[in-house]
Amino acid sequence: SGPISAAGDVVSMFAFRGVGDGEPAGMTGTQHRVSTARLSLHDSRTDDGPSTAAAERCGTRSKRRAEPRPAAATLGVMEPGHDSVRRALDPWLLAGTCGGVGYAPRAPGTFGALVGIPLSLATGGAATWLATRFTDAAGAGGTTLLLEAALVALVCALGIPICTRAAARLGRGKDPGAVVFDEAAALPLTLLVVPPSDRSVLVLAAAFVLFRVFDIWKPAPCRQLEGLPAGLGIMADDWGAAAWAAVGLALARLAFAGGGATG
Repeated sequence: SGPISAAGDVVSMFAFRGVGDGEPAGMTGTQHRVSTARLSLHDSRTDDGPSTAAAERCGTRSKRRAEPRPAAATLGVMEPGHDSVRRALDPWLLAGTCGGVGYAPRAPGTFGALVGIPLSLATGGAATWLATRFTDAAGAGGTTLLLEAALVALVCALGIPICTRAAARLGRGKDPGAVVFDEAAALPLTLLVVPPSDRSVLVLAAAFVLFRVFDIWKPAPCRQLEGLPAGLGIMADDWGAAAWAAVGLALARLAFAGGGATG
């Protein structure tokens, strides 16, 4: 089959019949050479020559293209599909990342601390509402502080198992960056030194900046608290940073109050 085989048949016909007389002839030297040429052409199509090697190379490239790429999980990336959906709906991860805020590509701790601002307003508002319902106006201030401290302590206590489970599910070390519940829960600790009614935008901004500075700096005992096991260590170093920030915020308020009184 093919043009080469057809050409060989035509040449063979002329060689065996003789040119012009139409009579068969015996095998001559020319006929023998033609027959040898046909065999050579057939062998060149069936041996393991350059054409076969080229085909093998093409087949190898095709196999490489057909090979499946490694799964995203092998590369340490959350692969799309059922696994990513399951993780997105995991209650421990939802809480630990503050609803996905912790997945921010840059400075997730900063975004987590920002979540602490509305949380502080919420705890302060709830404490104020409870205090006015169950105490008189004279004792409402002290009661508000105690109630808010209790609410913030409850949130911080809940953060221990939340951070433990979320870190275990993410599997990216003891304190994954995506777990930001610790920053969100610790910022309200800083603002306990300021009554809810005095938490202006300037005060909230100052508390946020001070907390982030100490959270990144981690002065003693923050670094030591970070070494505590599991979620306790994740939360405790932020409690230390919040305590330092609260001292700074209280001193700043005293300084401004003293300056205003002098003026």
